[in-house]
Amino acid sequence: MFDRFFEDVAAAGIKLHGAQITYRGVPVLKRCFDADIPYPVYSATKSVTSAAVLIAHSEDKLYITDKLYSYLDKRYADIVPEPFKSLSFRDFMTMSAAPYPFRPQEAVSLVEVADKNDWISNILRLPVDYTDRSFHYSNIPAYLVGAACENAVGMPLIDYLSPRLFEPLGWNKIPYQRSPEGHFYGATGMELTVSQLADFGQLFVQSGIWHGSTIIPSSLVNEAVRTQVKTEKGGYGYFFWTTDTTFAISGKWGQRFVASPEKQLSVTYLSHQPERSGELADIAQRFIDEFQEV
Repeated sequence: MFDRFFEDVAAAGIKLHGAQITYRGVPVLKRCFDADIPYPVYSATKSVTSAAVLIAHSEDKLYITDKLYSYLDKRYADIVPEPFKSLSFRDFMTMSAAPYPFRPQEAVSLVEVADKNDWISNILRLPVDYTDRSFHYSNIPAYLVGAACENAVGMPLIDYLSPRLFEPLGWNKIPYQRSPEGHFYGATGMELTVSQLADFGQLFVQSGIWHGSTIIPSSLVNEAVRTQVKTEKGGYGYFFWTTDTTFAISGKWGQRFVASPEKQLSVTYLSHQPERSGELADIAQRFIDEFQEV
């Protein structure tokens, strides 16, 4: 019954780097079609940023309801727009802060006083409509959240997460990307193996508990993977895609973890499919939705 996902992917003629099915906390089927090494996971990085904020919240370093601007470097104080000051971590983590352009790098061409080496300055100077609080998917919110979280915890986010998340999961050195200012990008740039992405997602299926230890409080996990705002694709939590019964961690070109906590079932796959990533996501979602234990 677990073979069906692989059979459907093969029937569609879609190539994977590798994939894993996890059921009741156990990897029951894993297949690698390329080297079992880390691959770029693009926007799946956003969910790692979410984990950092949740952990920081649990340690009273910040709160999700806090205004994000108060955690930015003080040198930006004079250019923070007044409407920006009302926006919380939650607003940014649900992509409902403002209609930003997609990438921080794009801001340099959209502002009068620009500095290609200072993404935050450029973002704060953007002429965006802060009255538009609908869902707008962008890398900018995750970058701002990651930078603010770094300031809240007082160290690079990777260093903060290493003993709190990466080491408990058994991860060694993880490739990631920094901004010109030196902040963890937060929106993209990480590289993970199939098993690493599967384990990270499984942590959220298990309500933040890993091998009997609480990594993230269950109340925060449940909030993160629950629909907070509606989108054209369904729902969105705190940097997690959601439906009524599932949640997903998703990269842009076919890197995905999708799970049903109720069924204790997940599919994780890595691929490079610029043209067919949506079709691949549909196959994984259908496998989860239609799965029935024999």
